[in-house]
Amino acid sequence: MNVQELAIPGVKLVRPPRFGDARGYFTELWREASYRAEVVDRPFVQTNLSSSSAGVLRGLHFQLPTPQGKLVTCLRGAIWDVAADIRPGSPTFGQWVGETLTGENGRQLYIPEGFAHGFCVVGDEALVMYQCTALYDPAGDAAVRWDDPDLAIVWPIANPLVSPKDAAAPFLDDLPAR
Repeated sequence: MNVQELAIPGVKLVRPPRFGDARGYFTELWREASYRAEVVDRPFVQTNLSSSSAGVLRGLHFQLPTPQGKLVTCLRGAIWDVAADIRPGSPTFGQWVGETLTGENGRQLYIPEGFAHGFCVVGDEALVMYQCTALYDPAGDAAVRWDDPDLAIVWPIANPLVSPKDAAAPFLDDLPAR
């Protein structure tokens, strides 16, 4: 397994090994000992699956007071996956990193607790799995605007399809004190 720390400390690009032949390939998506040693020393307690069509943008989501770390894997299709640092007082507050995850490249993105997460579909469809370090807490569910000019995320699609919740999310400056 190859693990690369990205420009914001704690955000990691993971490249699990793939073993392929004429029939297809085999890969381990997660092995507790390896991931605890190289990615995050926390257990994953919930696994989510999202199916999205072309042009969909989901995010930027987070939750408080029980933040989730997320290991994101695109199983089919292609996404541009983004982690935005929204931790008050962080030296990288307001910065973001993005990576292309596809069913073909098999890459994973680990997004630490305290980050907002979002992705957009850059192909015809995407099937995305993410493992979380905390359970979903509906009372703590929150979002920040995907097009916040202070974040200035460079999304690779124009006029994305977003949910009403994501379209009405507050800007970073308008989030309540945390």
